[in-house]
Amino acid sequence: MPLPCEVANKYLVPAIRSLIARRLIDEYNYTQINVAKKLGVTQAAVSQYLYSKRGMKAVEKILDEPELRDILDKLVKKIAESGVSIDDVASSLCEVCRAYRRKIKEL
Repeated sequence: MPLPCEVANKYLVPAIRSLIARRLIDEYNYTQINVAKKLGVTQAAVSQYLYSKRGMKAVEKILDEPELRDILDKLVKKIAESGVSIDDVASSLCEVCRAYRRKIKEL
């Protein structure tokens, strides 16, 4: 049986990155290269997030949960307005994963 973090890394983290990338580009006029630097991924990965080739399996599940949307909203704003480190982004991704796993247990 895979560990929760393995499942999150395969499905949840790409979905979170996809949502963050889309919002940074659409709302804050970031380029794919700038988003890639902020998320610690390649520009090609950002392109795949934007064109629904990565991360789409869990996007709707995340957007359906107000708690997860709030965490993402705060993270996107923090990235765009104050410039956080990759470590801060990674920590926030873990926060979203933990919140998601709590929601799954509640069901």
